[in-house]
Amino acid sequence: MQQKRFEGKTVLITGSGSGIGKATAQAFGREGAAVMLNGRDAAKLEITCALLLDQGCRAAYCVADVTNYADCQRLVRETLDRFGRLDALVANAGMTMRAGFEQLNPGVFQQVVASNLLGPAYAAHAALPALKASGGNILFIGSLAGLIGLPSASAYSAGKMALTALTQSLRTELSEAGVHVGIVYVGFTQNDAGKRVYDAQGNLVPVAERPGGMQQSQEAVAKAIVHSAYRRKKRTVLTTIGKILDLLNSLSPSLVEWALKWSQKKMQNMYK
Repeated sequence: MQQKRFEGKTVLITGSGSGIGKATAQAFGREGAAVMLNGRDAAKLEITCALLLDQGCRAAYCVADVTNYADCQRLVRETLDRFGRLDALVANAGMTMRAGFEQLNPGVFQQVVASNLLGPAYAAHAALPALKASGGNILFIGSLAGLIGLPSASAYSAGKMALTALTQSLRTELSEAGVHVGIVYVGFTQNDAGKRVYDAQGNLVPVAERPGGMQQSQEAVAKAIVHSAYRRKKRTVLTTIGKILDLLNSLSPSLVEWALKWSQKKMQNMYK
């Protein structure tokens, strides 16, 4: 029987009540990890936790807002109280938005940036003592918007781009402590049916439609996240489109900017 890659380990995954976080929790559970789920919606967390337990995984959940540092400290304490150790933090929680910068309410901008930068930073800071003790792993979940600033996603792009700087700083600072720090840039991914994003005024609206061929399944993303954590990879870019855009942006930023402008005009025409 093949050894499970995270047998005896504990993984804390923020934003794991649904979507990519939920799929990632299941993937780590299948690899033998004890999983601490986290989010702000107790009902979703309870359902996801029950699913993992039914699948024979060790799991628990903690309702906490990771943009609140005291909540992050409580989240880590509850993880240690329940499972006795922490070996990996997957900082996945974050909100996105769909609105032009000029129309965007500044409060919404602040909220989206906080969820995508302060949330991961606070969770990592609170988890550091436990991760140093285990020689563990911090894995930030980034986005293509963190590689290339996307139109109608200024706040989201700003938060995700800042994660790259945070990753690089922490990797250097923590290398001698034995804590690995990596980042996974997720591309277009299939969404849950009920997924919503913020509009310019902070109302929750459906995500923009995307061609099915451009989207990666949540299970494929989760598998890549587990592999990245196990291999302690510094940087992972997902999807063929993501890899192409990443390469083109390094070779010809002007070409990528032109392509984004073309894409934005096409999307605007679709919604007229």
